[in-house]
Amino acid sequence: MFLFSEYDTFWIYLSISSLIPLLTFSISRSLVPINKGPEKATSYESGIEPMGDTWIQFRIRYYMFALVFVVFDVETVFLYPWAMSFDILGLFTFIEAFIFVIILIVGLVYAWRKGALEWS
Repeated sequence: MFLFSEYDTFWIYLSISSLIPLLTFSISRSLVPINKGPEKATSYESGIEPMGDTWIQFRIRYYMFALVFVVFDVETVFLYPWAMSFDILGLFTFIEAFIFVIILIVGLVYAWRKGALEWS
C-alpha cells in the first residue's frame, strides 16, 4: 500500500529547495539599482574600454574539444558507482555497462575521424 506519510521528508526538502532560489531571486531583484543608460549597453572587459569590434569569431574547434572532454568526463562519473557495486549487480549490469562503453568508443572514433581532437 502506498502511504503519503512516508514521503513527508521528501516534500519538505522539495519545498525548501524550491523556495530558496525564488527567495534569492526576489531579494536580488528588489535590492538591485536600476540605472538604464548608454554605459549599461557597452562591453566591459577588466575595466578597459574595448578597442575595435566587440563581435569576433571564435574557432569552433575549441568548443568541439571541450564537448568531447565533457562527454568522457561524464562517462567516468557514470562508471564509478557501477564499478563500486559490481559484485552486487551481476552479469546483466556488466553487459549494459559494456554496451555503454562501446557506444562511447564509437563516439570517440567518430570524433577522431572528424578531426575534433586535433588542436592545431
